[in-house]
Amino acid sequence: MKAKDLRERSVEDLRELEKSLTRDTFQNRFKNFTNRLDDTSLINKTKRDLARVKTILAQRAAGDSTKKDEAK
Repeated sequence: MKAKDLRERSVEDLRELEKSLTRDTFQNRFKNFTNRLDDTSLINKTKRDLARVKTILAQRAAGDSTKKDEAK
């Protein structure tokens, strides 16, 4: 996933994606532990995507709070 594509999504979509990626990360780690995961690089890929989503959500939250402060 590209950060550019993620920035075009709404906050609600990003939160749903965050939940999905969290679930996928757990499932991939569990499958790796039980030797059922064929492609172990999926663990790092989902972790990176999750970090991208969390970063964008944090930036939006920080951006919203600064806009509210400027309006006062």
